Amino acid sequence: MMKKFTFILTVLMAMAVAVSAQGVAIGEKIENFSLANTEGVTKTFNEMKGKNGAVIMFVSSQCPVVKDYNERMNQIAADYGAKGIAFIGINSNATEMDATGRPADWVAKHIAATYQFPVLMDKGNVFADRVGATVTPEAYFVDASGMLLYHGAIDNDKKALNITNNYLRDAFDLALAGKPVAKTRAAAFGCSVKRATK
Repeated sequence: MMKKFTFILTVLMAMAVAVSAQGVAIGEKIENFSLANTEGVTKTFNEMKGKNGAVIMFVSSQCPVVKDYNERMNQIAADYGAKGIAFIGINSNATEMDATGRPADWVAKHIAATYQFPVLMDKGNVFADRVGATVTPEAYFVDASGMLLYHGAIDNDKKALNITNNYLRDAFDLALAGKPVAKTRAAAFGCSVKRATK
């Protein structure tokens, strides 16, 4: 009887995780949202996105995979910011902020010293839950209307030793050329988003 109960509980938990991870689908809109930046100033998505859209990138100050990507993220932000695609970082890790949603001192210092794009703090991982983000780094590229065009990894190689697929750049280039994004999803890999205890 106990084994049957444990099995049923495991199945229900797996189903709950699957439902919560669905988030927003390709072709659906990410509606306007507001989150505070590292200084506690509230910013809205609509005011931050560029004329040609935005990429929402889930980041972490302690994830080694994110650290491997920091330089590439800054370069992408510079290259495509000039083309009207805004780069917006989101930190949803409960382990990197205090109870009020402000970043821990070491996190605020890391963000200021590392990123050349804004980073917003997602208290209680509410926004991460809404879109279904599970790891850092994880990218959501939307057009100017907020419609999701691409979701997933930045490229195929965390160490940048043998990049054969520039998923995010390819999605940007096609969208900017007025063409459909050929590959709309690529499995994101990295560190799990450290969610708040509910």
